[in-house]
Amino acid sequence: MRLALYVFGGFALGLLLVGLRELLFGFGENRCSMTYMFEYPEYRRVQLPKRVARQYPSYGLYLYGEGVYAQETRGLKLTGAPVLFLPGNAGSYKQARSLGSVALRKAENLDGPIHMNVFTIDFNEELVALYGGSLRRQTQFLHESIKAILRLYKDRPDPPRSVVLVGHSMGGVVARALFTLARFNPGLVSLIITQASPHQAPVLSLDPYILEFYSAVRHRWATNAEDLRNVTVLSVGGGYLDFQVRSGLTALSCPIDDLNKMSVVATAVPRTWVSTDHISIVWCKELVLATVRAFFDLIEPETGQFTESPEKRMSVLNYHFFRHPVLHPGGAQDAPVTFSAPPEAWKEVNTLRLFYSAPKEAQVIYFLFALSSRRKAYSHFHCRSNNMEMTSWLYGCTQMSGSICVQAVDLSSRTELLPAYKAVTVKISDLLSVSHLIIDASNPSGTEFVVECELQREESLTVSVQVPHVLSFGLTVSDISINSSGLLHTLQLQDFHQVYQAFRITVTSHCKTTKDRLPSVYRLRVPWFREDSFDTASIPSVSDIYSTLHTSRPDNASSALLQLHTAPNCQYKVSIRTSIPKVLGQILRFCGPVLPVYLAVVLLLMIRAQLGSIKRSGHPSGMQEVMSKSLQLHKLELPVLLLLLLLRQSWFQDVWSTLGLPAVDSLPLNSMEELSHDPKASVSVQEWPRIVSPLLCVLGSSIAFWGSTVLRVFVCFLSFFLAPLHRPSVSRDCGTLRLHSQLLLIIFLNVLGGVTCGALALMVSCLLHLYRVLRLQMTERSLSHMLNLAPEKVSQKSENGFRASDDHSKVKECNGSPLLTESVLQDVRDDLQLHFSLSTLLTLTTMLSVPSLIHWRHNLRYWVHLDPDPCWPHFVPLLISSVLLINCNTDTLLRSKLMLNLTLHLLLPLCVGMLAFCPLHIYRVTYFLSAALALLACSCYF
Repeated sequence: MRLALYVFGGFALGLLLVGLRELLFGFGENRCSMTYMFEYPEYRRVQLPKRVARQYPSYGLYLYGEGVYAQETRGLKLTGAPVLFLPGNAGSYKQARSLGSVALRKAENLDGPIHMNVFTIDFNEELVALYGGSLRRQTQFLHESIKAILRLYKDRPDPPRSVVLVGHSMGGVVARALFTLARFNPGLVSLIITQASPHQAPVLSLDPYILEFYSAVRHRWATNAEDLRNVTVLSVGGGYLDFQVRSGLTALSCPIDDLNKMSVVATAVPRTWVSTDHISIVWCKELVLATVRAFFDLIEPETGQFTESPEKRMSVLNYHFFRHPVLHPGGAQDAPVTFSAPPEAWKEVNTLRLFYSAPKEAQVIYFLFALSSRRKAYSHFHCRSNNMEMTSWLYGCTQMSGSICVQAVDLSSRTELLPAYKAVTVKISDLLSVSHLIIDASNPSGTEFVVECELQREESLTVSVQVPHVLSFGLTVSDISINSSGLLHTLQLQDFHQVYQAFRITVTSHCKTTKDRLPSVYRLRVPWFREDSFDTASIPSVSDIYSTLHTSRPDNASSALLQLHTAPNCQYKVSIRTSIPKVLGQILRFCGPVLPVYLAVVLLLMIRAQLGSIKRSGHPSGMQEVMSKSLQLHKLELPVLLLLLLLRQSWFQDVWSTLGLPAVDSLPLNSMEELSHDPKASVSVQEWPRIVSPLLCVLGSSIAFWGSTVLRVFVCFLSFFLAPLHRPSVSRDCGTLRLHSQLLLIIFLNVLGGVTCGALALMVSCLLHLYRVLRLQMTERSLSHMLNLAPEKVSQKSENGFRASDDHSKVKECNGSPLLTESVLQDVRDDLQLHFSLSTLLTLTTMLSVPSLIHWRHNLRYWVHLDPDPCWPHFVPLLISSVLLINCNTDTLLRSKLMLNLTLHLLLPLCVGMLAFCPLHIYRVTYFLSAALALLACSCYF
C-alpha cells in the first residue's frame, strides 16, 4: 500500500514537473535585444505640493535624464511632450530608463526641436498584484502627478493639455483606473499604452480589494464608454514567455465598435515578432523602438506636443503595432498617380505568375497584369518582395494608353510586413474600376531584390484539416500534403479554438531547386485576437511549430489558421499531433493560480480522513497514508456539477439570487470573456473545466503529499537543533498552554492584529502551533530512545519526575507519578500526526496572507497599522481556533462524539464549497479553512 502511494505521488509529481517545464522553459530563450544607456541615467525628483507629499510619503515623481539633457532640465524648465511611465507589481521607477534613453537618442537624431520628457513614478515597489489595498492610493497619486507635470509647462506658449501614460503590468491597470476617480478630467489623458497588464482579471485574487478595484474599472469603461471613445488605449501582451501574466488577460474588454481600444501580443508586432517575459517587455529593444517611433509620429511639428486627433492616433498605432504597410501613416496617395517612365520600361505579364530578380544596375521597370480576362477565374492577387527600395510598389491602373498606364491608384497601403519580406494581397472583385495591376520593380540605387507575384483562386489554396482530439495523447496524426504551385496556402485548423489545446505541427519542405528561393514563412493566425506567431524556414527544411492559444473562441464559430508562405513548385507535408506536455503547460498557465484552492481541499480531506480514523480506532493515520482514502473525486465534482446544472434553471437562479448567494466560479479556461449565448457553446466551455478539475485535484494532492513530506523532514531536523534548549519530556502535554495563558494569548493576538497587521498575528499563532509540533517531535524521539534502551522496564526516573514501567498496555499510577509505557509513546505519536496536519493547514492559511504582511513590513516606516487590512477582523475566529487547538489531542476528540460526528459531516461540504466558490476568489479559501478549524476546536472542547 505504501509503495502504491509513493508510485501515485511520483506520477502526480511527474505530471506537475512536466507542466512546469513546458510553462517555464518550453518556448525557447528570450530573443529580445537589450537596450543600453549611452550616458549615466539620472532621476530628477519633482517637488509635489506639501499636501500631496504628506498624504503619500512613500511615493515620488521623477524626471528621467542623461548627460547634457539632464543638466539642461535641472531647473525643470521643460519644452518637450510629456510621457509618464508607471511601474507595475514590485516594479521600480528606474525601469523607465529604456524608454527614456531610446527617446533621447531618437530626438538627438532628428533635425528639429521635437523631443519627449519622460517622467516616472516611484510606487515604493509595492506588491499590488498580490495586495489590492494600495491600488486606489496609487491611482489617486497618479492623478496628482499628472496635474503636477502639466503645471511644469504652464509658462509655455503651447502647453500640453494631456499626458501620455505607459503602464507596465499593474501600472497599466492603474492608468485605466484614473477614469474611475470622481474629480478626474478625462481630457488629461488621451493615450495609454500598457505592457503585460492584466486588464481582464487579476492573476491572483488574494483579497477582496483587488476584485473591487477591477470591478470599478470594468464598470467605468463598459457603462460610460461614450465619453471614453476619444481615449486611445493600446494593450501589448508578452506572449508565451510571460508566464506571470498570460496574454489572454491583457485583452481589453471594450465595445467591439470602439476602434480606439486595441490589443496585440508582442509576437504579432511588426519588426518585433518575439515573445517577451514579464520584465523584459519593458526593455525589449524591438518593442521599445516601436513604441518610441509611434510616439514621435504622434507629435505635431507645429506645437511639439502629442496630437489631439483620435484618428491619427489609431492610424499611427496601427502602422507600428499591427500591419506596418511600409508606407508611413498618410503616405498613401489618395489622388490619382501618373507615371513618366518611357514605353520600354513597361512589361506586360501574360502568365499567371511573375518571378523577377533585380540586377545590381539601376533601372526603372513596371510589370502589368491585365485583369479583364481573369476576373471570373481568379479571386485574389498576391505579391511579395524582399529588400525592395520602393515603398509604393503596387498600383491599380484606371486609364491605359496603349501599353502604358496613364493614371492609377496607389494600393500599397494594403501591404503587410512579414519577417522575411513584405507582402500584399488584394481582392480582385474590389477593383472594378481597375483594368491592370502594376508592380513597380524599379531599383534607383541598384539594390538587389526579388519580386514574386501571382493570381490566385482562394478555394484552391485553402484547405481544411481536422486537428486531433486533445485526448488522443499524441497517438493520432493529421497529415496533409501540399504540392505548392502558389505562393500562399491557408490551412483551416478545424476545431482548434480552445486554450487547453496544444499541437506539434511539423512542416517538411522539399524543392528540386533552391536557387533564388525566398524563405518560407509559417504564420499561425488567430482571427479573434491579435496573437499571431511567425516561424521562418529555409528550403528544404523540417520545422516544428508548437501551437497554442492565448484566448478561446467561446462561440466555436471559427478556428485558428496556419498560413504557409511557400516557394512555388515545391512540396510541403504538414503533420499535426497533440502535444501532451504542452497541454499540461497550458493547463498550468491558465489554472495554475487556482492550485492553492485544490491544495486546501486535499489537506482538508486528509484531516477528515484522520478524524475518521480516530473515530474508528482511536489513532490517526499519517497524512501520506490517508491520501488514497481521502481523494474521492466523485464526492467533490458531482455536487459542483449538479449545482451548475441547477443554476441553468431560471427558477433556481431566482432563488439563488434572492438568498444573496455568490456566483459559482469556473476555472479560467475561457479567457475571462463573456460566454456565448449559444447553449451548446456554453455546455462545451463548462464541460472542460469539470474535466480539468480532477487533474488539478491530482496535482494538488502531489503538492500536499511531497510538501508535507518536506515539512516533516524540516520539523525533524529543526527539532534536533532545538532539543538542547529544552528539558527532555515524556508527556503528551508538552508545549500546551494553561487556560489563563490561552486567554491572554488570544487577547494579545487580537490586539496585535488590530493595531498592526492581521497577517502578523496569524503568523505568530502559526509559529506557536509549529512549536507545539516541535515539542511533540522532541518528546517522541526521547520516548523512543528510552524504550529502546530499556524495552522491558525503565527504572531510572526522568528529570521531569516521570518513571517507566514494563506494563505495555496503559499508564498506571505508582507513587503518584505516571509510568512510561508503549502506550504513552503511541499517544505522543498520535498527537504528533494530528498536530502536524493542523500545522500544515495553518501554514497554508498563513502563506495566503503573506502578501499583506510583506506590504505592511515594507511600509512600516510610514505607518504602523495596515489600512485596509484584508485579514482583519475576518481572521479573529481563526486566531481563536488556532490557539485553542494547541491543547487538542486525540483523547479530547474521542470524548466529543457528537461534535466529532458533526465535524466529519461538515468538512466535505466545506471542500465542495471551496471548489465552487474559490477558484476566482482565492481569499475565500481562508474563510472556509477558518470554519473548518473552528469546527475542530469545538470538537476538542465540547
